[in-house]
Amino acid sequence: MTEPKKIIIVGGVAGGASVAARARRLSENAHIIVVERGSFVSYANCGLPFHISGEIEKRESLLVQTPEGLKNRFNLDVRTLSDALSIDRENKQVEIRNLVTDEVYTESYDDLVLAPGANVLQPPIPGLGRDGHFALRWIPDMDAIINWNNSVKPRHATVVGAGFIGLEMVEQLTQIGMSVTVVEAAPQVLGVLDEDMAFWVQRQLDDHGIDVRVDSKVVGFEEPSADENAAASTVVLADGSRIPSDLVILSIGVKPEVDLARDCGLDVGDLGGIRVNQHMRTSDPHIWAVGDAIEVRNPVTQDWSLIPLAGPANRQGRIAADNVMGRASRYRGTWGTSVVRVFDLTVASTGLNERQLNQAGISFDTVHAHPLSHVGYYPGAELLDMKLVFCAEDGTIYGAQVVGDESAARRLDVLATAIQGGLSVDDVAQLELCYAPAYGGPKDAVNLVAMAARNVVMNDVDIAQWHEVDHLGDDEVLIDVRSSEERSASSIPGSIHIPLDELRGRLEELDRRKRFIVHCFSGQRSYFASRMLRLHDFEVRNLTGGIRTWQSAHPDRERHKPAAEHISGLAK
Repeated sequence: MTEPKKIIIVGGVAGGASVAARARRLSENAHIIVVERGSFVSYANCGLPFHISGEIEKRESLLVQTPEGLKNRFNLDVRTLSDALSIDRENKQVEIRNLVTDEVYTESYDDLVLAPGANVLQPPIPGLGRDGHFALRWIPDMDAIINWNNSVKPRHATVVGAGFIGLEMVEQLTQIGMSVTVVEAAPQVLGVLDEDMAFWVQRQLDDHGIDVRVDSKVVGFEEPSADENAAASTVVLADGSRIPSDLVILSIGVKPEVDLARDCGLDVGDLGGIRVNQHMRTSDPHIWAVGDAIEVRNPVTQDWSLIPLAGPANRQGRIAADNVMGRASRYRGTWGTSVVRVFDLTVASTGLNERQLNQAGISFDTVHAHPLSHVGYYPGAELLDMKLVFCAEDGTIYGAQVVGDESAARRLDVLATAIQGGLSVDDVAQLELCYAPAYGGPKDAVNLVAMAARNVVMNDVDIAQWHEVDHLGDDEVLIDVRSSEERSASSIPGSIHIPLDELRGRLEELDRRKRFIVHCFSGQRSYFASRMLRLHDFEVRNLTGGIRTWQSAHPDRERHKPAAEHISGLAK
């Protein structure tokens, strides 16, 4: 009779716990040991910011499973407060320290799965270790922040880093009454977005009174001066600015925890993560790795990348368990599909953005669309800001970004599914998606943005991007085809005005020696205009996304409220 397989899993939470539960579902006989350094083996770390504000009321709601629960349900040998010290690959053993008793012992394995996660980046900034400075990665971090807030009653907080966790903390700290400054070294918030989409997020932060400092580097955390009333420190920026703060949250990213893997000679990549193949196997045939500690292949560029997200970690855990138990399973790569709520906005993205494609040397085109979340005649319709990045030659979709109300996440999920399924913009334009007045339109927002891209692929339209109209040549003319009411509210400097309904009768006013760019509010009516002009043998391009996209990158311009004419047009 074959001896039961013995599996050791180092680390719990998303990746490790998924490996353990899946392995048990595949075998009742396997001896499965989970070694976890902390006190908690399976919890919702994505929910930590929301308990700090009380939006998630009960702390125990974050505990997905306890060691006792995992023992009872899955018959797992869970050893919390236990630290894996080293791996002896030749003898297939792990050295473990019990952090309570300080006992050190060895445990043999048939297969070993590494899910150690990642640690918060701690840059060498003077004063970082002062009281009142926290990162948020684990439940003890959350507890420490709550205890500090209860004790100090902070009035002002500074959040360093404007990524997902940073912006969630900005929102949550604001909700409990603090004034908040967010400091970001990059030129924009949310680096997964392109510049023109990130502006909508920054505008939302501005609207909620957040002091946003982009292109700003923290160089020190100093003892507050006599006239600086701050319980934690004064945050000092490279430009000399000083921000007295009662609470400091550091959220500038994470780095893979790979000491255990590196010390035993496993392959570690240039980005600092454990290298695995598509089966989640490391360079050792009996050692596997999942989660935030690993490098994964980008499905388009095939470059290695670090993408610390809970969803991929869970799927990697399932795939690793399949392969450990002899069931062939393959990981298809990580697209980085993600979503975050920033006050009243839902911000979602998937795939590659413009910066990543430029770095990879891949040619692409982009379209913007601003459809309504549902038909305009039904109450509560909100504008969605959508961007699709694609190949203009064959319609391959590389990435998508959607900002808007809660329905933005649903639209992005459809586009993420389309990308991973290999659907082209033509395929997505023809998707049959559910429709009722309260939920969408006969042509869903997803269909509409794909149709805009398909028009480019089919050579029905040439497009111009928002940044091109700021530098028009002497032979170029920008035509605004909106209504007079819309024109009076805002305009792009240097444009001329010919409403769409008058354009056909005023063609003789246009100099055929010129090249034209047409725009409206969102790009829909100007598409009609561009088709009309092209059929009359004019050289013409359509400004994708219209004045709304142009304004997203020109925050100093007056904000434009869509006219009733535009809303009713989208409702049809």
